[in-house]
This record gives sequence, structure tokens and C-alpha cells, in this order.
Amino acid sequence: MIQETLKTFKPEQQNLLQILHALQDQHPQNYLTEQALEETARYLKLTKSSVFGVARYYSMFSTTPRGRYIIRICASPVCELLKVNTVIAHLEQILAIKTGETSSDGLFTLELSECLGQCQEAPSMMINDKVYNNLDANRIKTIINEYKQKNHD
Repeated sequence: MIQETLKTFKPEQQNLLQILHALQDQHPQNYLTEQALEETARYLKLTKSSVFGVARYYSMFSTTPRGRYIIRICASPVCELLKVNTVIAHLEQILAIKTGETSSDGLFTLELSECLGQCQEAPSMMINDKVYNNLDANRIKTIINEYKQKNHD
């Protein structure tokens, strides 16, 4: 599966970030395996350390298993002013995890993000590719329950 994904890109260094995104997205635990990073290095004729370095540098990549749904909480100064800490506390309580952890059912990983670009409707969070704004305790609970329900249908 790794080789099939790699072959959808030209073997050019400029494609590294796109390749890493594709490999991470295809993995059921939303992370880059050591094998995927090594094969990417070979495919692009780069050193393993350079590919590993890129994967570790960017916060959107993970080299450890994560949940099916990655929840990113905006921790920008604007969100901080608008009670992002309350949002984090609600999510940690609902999911029974701390920031940086994955729920015991493997569904959710909670992460901080520097900015989601949603200042006009803060506080905000992103679950995988979908952004949620104007968060409060009830809205957070409803959103999380919708995702949990998707996995029980």
C-alpha cells in the first residue's frame, strides 16, 4: 500500500509533504510508520534522517499511533481570550483523556494547534478536516456524540 501511494507522486523532493500527508491519511491510526518514512526516503532519494526530520518538525504529522479522529484545539491568543481553556477542559472530561493522548476506544486524539485561522468565530476546534466554531460545553458534547454515533451505526 505504501508503494502504491508513493507511485501516485513524481519522485521529486518537492512532493515530500504531500506524500507524507497521503501516507498518514491512509493509515487507520493516522500516523507515519517507520517503514513508510524509510520507503519515502528511498523513493525520493533522500536520507532517512531528512525525511524523519520533516515528519517530526511539522505538528500535523505524527510518528506515533493516534485516534481515528484528530481533534485540534486552537490555542492562539484570540482563542485564549475567548476561553479556549474551558473548551480543552470540556473535551478532556468528555473523552477522559488529557491533551496529547488518545481515547481508550482509539477514536479520538486531542492535540493543540497554534492557529486554525478562525479568529472571527473563536473558540474553534478541528476534527480531521472539519472546523467547528463558537464552541461552548453543549456544542462540544453534541459534536463528540455525533462522532461517537457514527462508529456505532
